[in-house]
Amino acid sequence: MRFVKMHGLGNDYVYVDCFEQDVTDPARLAVKISDRHFGVGSDGLILVCPDDDADCRMRMFNADGSEAQMCGNGIRCVAKYVYDHNRCRKNPLRVATGAGVKTIALQLAPDGTVAAATVDMGTPILQGRRIPTIFDAQRVVDERLTVDGRDWAVTCVSMGNPHAVVYVDDVAAVDLHRFGPAFERHEAFPERINVHFVKVHSSKEVTVVHWERGSGPTLACGTGAAAVCVAGVLTGRGGRHLTAHLPGGDATLQWRDDDHVFLTGPAVEVFSGEWTP
Repeated sequence: MRFVKMHGLGNDYVYVDCFEQDVTDPARLAVKISDRHFGVGSDGLILVCPDDDADCRMRMFNADGSEAQMCGNGIRCVAKYVYDHNRCRKNPLRVATGAGVKTIALQLAPDGTVAAATVDMGTPILQGRRIPTIFDAQRVVDERLTVDGRDWAVTCVSMGNPHAVVYVDDVAAVDLHRFGPAFERHEAFPERINVHFVKVHSSKEVTVVHWERGSGPTLACGTGAAAVCVAGVLTGRGGRHLTAHLPGGDATLQWRDDDHVFLTGPAVEVFSGEWTP
């Protein structure tokens, strides 16, 4: 099976072109191929598939084999793959996901390949039960929650997948391996949760560290960065234009007046290879 390794801000996935190949058990493959010691090593597996209504379809599987609806970093790399490998030469591109069809505007390098992209991430879901959480509120903003014996204020947003945003004084002081999994599997989140710990520098600038459900700590989370932008506005800590400093680099966000959140960041192809089970 041929594959390509790609990343957006260090959020790395193994990509398989399903225009030409079939993957019969993607959940099992994701676990094996994502292993950083016995596999290729990645945050998960992404299948690039044909689609009747869009230019292609993205199916994303976390490193634990669970399927996720959407990935803001992964979808930029999907767009780069289909454009650079001549599956579709449109700009912008339309990519079908588990969270609906997303539009991606491509930024080309001098050699004509895709260097970066801006993704229309869609509109945030803010109602507590729809995110989903156990909270009945129309907006889950600075809700008090006890996690692993400590009280936190959480703001929850769905960008097609669920996110909890927590503001802290120092992201480096957060014991991510303790509190990340405790948040992910907390009873308040019936479908588990992605959690993001945020240090605010100004209304236009934050630093974020991530714990992603099914993958653990990652260098970047695109849907999470979008959720952080929305949470900043909801809590009065940020504006609608935001630079997010992530462990893997910087992403820029904009929550526009039409309620759509836009994410801009790089897309990089690292290497290609052949996987032999």
